[in-house]
Amino acid sequence: MLVLGSQSILGSFDEDELPPEATASMEADIAFLDDPDRSKADLVEAAIGEMSTFHRMNGVYAEGISTETAVLPRGWRDRLHTWGLVSSEPARPLFLEPHDLAIAKLARLAPKDRDFVDALVRAGMLDVVTLRERAEEIAEDQKPVRLGRIHSYLDAFTGGD
Repeated sequence: MLVLGSQSILGSFDEDELPPEATASMEADIAFLDDPDRSKADLVEAAIGEMSTFHRMNGVYAEGISTETAVLPRGWRDRLHTWGLVSSEPARPLFLEPHDLAIAKLARLAPKDRDFVDALVRAGMLDVVTLRERAEEIAEDQKPVRLGRIHSYLDAFTGGD
């Protein structure tokens, strides 16, 4: 099980360390590395998805998605990590490395994604140089549309360097 959306940041930092913008989401995007037909993602939606009994009782929900949903830099699978929290047993959730997560957010650059990355950069939890390097590692077919936008965004932090 892979936590793919913004909640993936919780695999690297404790919630109380994070700026509020990084923990504002009520949903967790959940994907599976071995789910070519999305059947596992569909089960997540049915059990704990939006408007489910789980959502109504807890105020949070999960969205079952595919790993293909996100634009991620080459090597992201090698940088996945997990945590040792007993509360997640028997599951062993995997989380994106924070810079890989930020690239996925910057590839979309929706206002909430921009706020998320802004907050983490300003808090010193993301390195802009590493973000630039990871941006260069997105798939070639994504570069014409997304690479310039990502670098333009990052220029705001470095003055275009």
